[in-house]
Amino acid sequence: MLDSFGFNVNTARNIVDVVLVWIVLYRLLLIIKGTRAVPMLVGLTFIVALYFLARPFGLVTLGWILENFLSSIILIVVVVFQDEIRRALTKVGLQRIFRSEGKTLYNKAIEDITLVCTNLAKEKLGALIVIQREVGLDEFVEDAVILDAQLNRKLLFSLFVKGSSLHDGAVLIDRGQIRAAGCVLPLSFNPDLDPSLGTRHRAAIGLSERSDAVIIVVSEETGAISLVRDGRMIRNLDGSVLRDSLHRLLSDEKNDEVSVEVE
Repeated sequence: MLDSFGFNVNTARNIVDVVLVWIVLYRLLLIIKGTRAVPMLVGLTFIVALYFLARPFGLVTLGWILENFLSSIILIVVVVFQDEIRRALTKVGLQRIFRSEGKTLYNKAIEDITLVCTNLAKEKLGALIVIQREVGLDEFVEDAVILDAQLNRKLLFSLFVKGSSLHDGAVLIDRGQIRAAGCVLPLSFNPDLDPSLGTRHRAAIGLSERSDAVIIVVSEETGAISLVRDGRMIRNLDGSVLRDSLHRLLSDEKNDEVSVEVE
């Protein structure tokens, strides 16, 4: 039937092949957008272009060096882009956290988290709140205090009061429940981060580099609210922007275009 329309099986296969490659490249660009991978990718592209130019111009030595370099390109890419590759793999087939939850629970959880964060900001009480999505975070719960309590404003606020023994750790929220408190998160060692960022902010970015979690940070020094996702951070949010951002990031709607950039 394909022949009657001027096509054949090979043509159809080639079209599908090109479309799939385009989709993969497009998704890859979305993932690395705004990260340190972009200038590295530009550098690798320049080296590849230089390699193909070396041959016609008879640059034997340069061509030999680049050929040996490019023979190890897969290993180099894996090492250099390991954080970006990890994030890309965790996104494959992900579902939204509140997909199976009722809309009422979804709205209440975001409202509670937003109000608690704005109150903590007013009091300049430092906070680190992790909202788990599809990637499991069990390794960060093992040494924490397990609560498995229904999310409510008073409890969440009390966990970050300075008199609390858990106020320096992160609180993990999973599907409308406060699963654990006092969680210790991995720090990010990204050299491009602002040197003024404190431990909470680096821990938030560190976890976001290893998972699909959404993390909220309240600065103890300034009371500023920050939102972290995929190794990127947007700072100085007010309650309204935080609420809207959480709705976009945690809803069933496509949210890959939400702007979250490192400052």
